[in-house]
Amino acid sequence: MDLKKIEAILRREGLLSHPKFDCMPLQGGVSSEIFLIKDPPRQFVVKKALPRLRVKDIWEADTSRNQVEQAFIEYVRASQPSLIPEILYSDPANGFFVMPYFDRAYRNWKEQLMEGVFEPETAKKTGLVLAGIHLKSTGDLRARTIFDTTENFGNLRIAPYLLTTASRNPRLKPLFLAEAKRLVNHRECLVHGDFSPKNILVGPDRMVLLDHEVAWYGDPAFDLGFMLTHLHLKQLVRIQQLPMLPDLAQTFWNTYFEQHLHPPGDLEERAGRLWLMIMLARVDGKSPVEYLAGKTQVQEFIRTFVHEALMEGILKREPLVQLWKYRINNFIKNENK
Repeated sequence: MDLKKIEAILRREGLLSHPKFDCMPLQGGVSSEIFLIKDPPRQFVVKKALPRLRVKDIWEADTSRNQVEQAFIEYVRASQPSLIPEILYSDPANGFFVMPYFDRAYRNWKEQLMEGVFEPETAKKTGLVLAGIHLKSTGDLRARTIFDTTENFGNLRIAPYLLTTASRNPRLKPLFLAEAKRLVNHRECLVHGDFSPKNILVGPDRMVLLDHEVAWYGDPAFDLGFMLTHLHLKQLVRIQQLPMLPDLAQTFWNTYFEQHLHPPGDLEERAGRLWLMIMLARVDGKSPVEYLAGKTQVQEFIRTFVHEALMEGILKREPLVQLWKYRINNFIKNENK
């Protein structure tokens, strides 16, 4: 990011007033440069998409996704204004935008989970807001036009998650390739595409959803599978305490479907399939989760569980959860021997 150039633009637009200001990079993502600007009494964030993501494998994506993110913000704020931070300034020519900074009063949900704080109310709110986004946009031709971003979604999700994982798991390759093809052709509602605890801030009076650059008009099962993946992976981080912890994944799932007027139908199986595939991708894809690095036994547990469920066609929620808990209990027993 050319900070000198951006500084000049921000001063021209009246966003910077002091001769000196603090600028510090914010951590947490791999796809964008994000800087916190402190120009007392104001604090705000500047975000610019990277052409090559910060991961071990080569992973490139069009920086126009910065505009996709802004479109998502505008669309969702119309119905859930407290959920999405406003855009304070946008510069399409230079590929960045400015949004508010949320201070320490807002806790990152991923950080809470990693610390062992499993709060069911947060899982409920998450299910509610996701259902709100999906239901509001279902059948919306305007949203379908704005978020006709399959190429972007393919570069950011289908290729690095499904196709890369397929190449590293030959027995499952036909299933992953079939799912990739199915996703490309599914059009139902607005999908966030990165709906995970790391992109959710829990504040004193509101929840804030961040990082919308993967937004796509497609299959809601992807968001469900993505969140289920992360909630189950956080269970593995706290595996010894798991029997005493509330099941946030089930709370999230139940709350989401309580908002639907009709039974889930094949959405349940699509979400189950994607949960399994995305979970394996967070071990064998281009973007493995950092907190399982070096934990070979846990990684092998995930591979074994996913292979078993997919090869046997176990996709519905109840039998999947039963299998998950059975394998978890066996894992804990073996660990404690």
